[in-house]
Amino acid sequence: MKVVTMGEMMIRFMPKGNLRIEQATEFEAYYGGDEAIVAASLSKFGIDSRYITKLPYNPLGEIALAKLREQGIDTKFIARGGKRLGLNFYENGASVRPSYVLYDRKNSAISEAVPSDFDFDAIFCDADWFHVSGITPAISDNAAELVKIAMQTAKKYNVTVSVDLNYRSKLWSIEKAQSVMIPLMEYVDVCIGGAEDAEKVLGYKNPNIVLGGDEHDIEAYKEVFKGLKEKFSLKYIASTLRESHSASDNSWAALLYDGNEFYHTKKYKIHLVDRGGGGASFSAALIYGILNGFDIAKTGEFAVAASALKQTIMGDFNLTTKEETERLMGGDASGRVQR
Repeated sequence: MKVVTMGEMMIRFMPKGNLRIEQATEFEAYYGGDEAIVAASLSKFGIDSRYITKLPYNPLGEIALAKLREQGIDTKFIARGGKRLGLNFYENGASVRPSYVLYDRKNSAISEAVPSDFDFDAIFCDADWFHVSGITPAISDNAAELVKIAMQTAKKYNVTVSVDLNYRSKLWSIEKAQSVMIPLMEYVDVCIGGAEDAEKVLGYKNPNIVLGGDEHDIEAYKEVFKGLKEKFSLKYIASTLRESHSASDNSWAALLYDGNEFYHTKKYKIHLVDRGGGGASFSAALIYGILNGFDIAKTGEFAVAASALKQTIMGDFNLTTKEETERLMGGDASGRVQR
């Protein structure tokens, strides 16, 4: 089985501890990006993973390439050139102070990439799955065109296509998101996203859901999922369900729909080490479960456990194994030393 992902590789700079950006004299640097996280997670689970992006010819581009290869990711179709790597300054929240993100990604290499940078037929001819997030088409019109061509080529080779809607207000407006993403949905089989993403990205609103809160009306979510399936002919829909008790402590669960039945997972209480990459790790584990023929319950529990574990690990990549995930699924949330 082979999964292809495509997106922007970035460096995330974090002030040490819980310092604010204005206080920082040192930053910890982590290489990642939504689709890179998915590829790395799947590789960790034993799936052949191929990542598509464009990296500049400079030391940062070389380090990014090395970081991907460290995770066992196929990088042979990564284009080279362009001006720069995108940057992300991430201020870790604590208690009542939320986390804060500052992007510096204008004119990044992938945002200015063109279709001729990639051999899409070679990329997809031996693939089983293609995954992309809504972040990638948001970074530029060029990137949106690349996503469209990638999806079209994937369908040409009967490759399953998944998208994590992932609305980012700092990257594009609701109107722009809908004008780009709604036409792309004709190529999508598996959709990942909550009620807020459905409304802002796909224009699908349920009047019983109030956006911006932590209360999740599961029955209302089910109606959203049914509506999305009917509107876009989706095969599978899933959403994580986060409850923020504070910036440091969250609850984490998920809801899945396979077109026949719904499944609401168990809920984990997490003391956050780094919430970055939680959603992408969920996407990766969901893909793993579907590819391996897990039923909806096992797929959901595997995905929510893997992504809960990720949020206890500093950095973008989920470094937990399939065995660790299965232990947590089985009820071992003690945190005791494994000897």
